[in-house]
Amino acid sequence: MPLEPDRVTVLRVAAHPLRLQILSLLTGAAMTATEVADELGITHANASYHLRKLLVLPSVVVEHEGGPGRGGSKRYRYDVSRERPAGGATGPRTPDEVDAQRGAYLVLAEELSRRAGLLAPEGPGAQTDAEVWVTPEDWERVVTAVRTASYALHEAAKPPRSPGTVRVNATVALFRMVQP
Repeated sequence: MPLEPDRVTVLRVAAHPLRLQILSLLTGAAMTATEVADELGITHANASYHLRKLLVLPSVVVEHEGGPGRGGSKRYRYDVSRERPAGGATGPRTPDEVDAQRGAYLVLAEELSRRAGLLAPEGPGAQTDAEVWVTPEDWERVVTAVRTASYALHEAAKPPRSPGTVRVNATVALFRMVQP
C-alpha cells in the first residue's frame, strides 16, 4: 500500500494552473490523456505528464484501464470524496506547509483571473470578500457549510459541454489570518 503524501507535496502538485484545469475536467468525467489534451488544446505528452503528477493526490484515481496494446488507455478521475478536508489538520502548520498553502492560494488567484475573463452576461452568481473577526464556533460553522457546498458542486459536475449544462466557476479560499 503506497504511503499517503504529505500536505506540502499535495499542495505543490495541485498548485499549478494547468493542473487545476485538469482537476476541474476530471471532476465531471473520467478522461484519458488524449481527451484532456484535446479539451485544453495542449499536447498529449503535456497532458500525460501532468496527469502522472496528479496521481500523487489521493483524490485522483485511475478509474479504468483497458484496450489492446501496451496496457491500453488509462482514464483518470478526480474523486472529491477521497480528498482530506484542508481544515482537518490539527495543530499549527509547519513553515513549509504555510509556504505551500500560500503558493496554492496565489495559483488560485491567477486561475480566478483567467476564469473572470470568461464571465457570462447571464445567470445568477455570488461573490464575497471579507477580512473579518468571528468567533471560532462561527468560523467552524462557515467552513463546514462551504466545504459541504463545494462537495455538492463537485458531485453534480458533468462531462464538458454535456447537453443541458452550463459552465461555472467556484473559487473559494477560507483561512485564518495572523493577528496584526
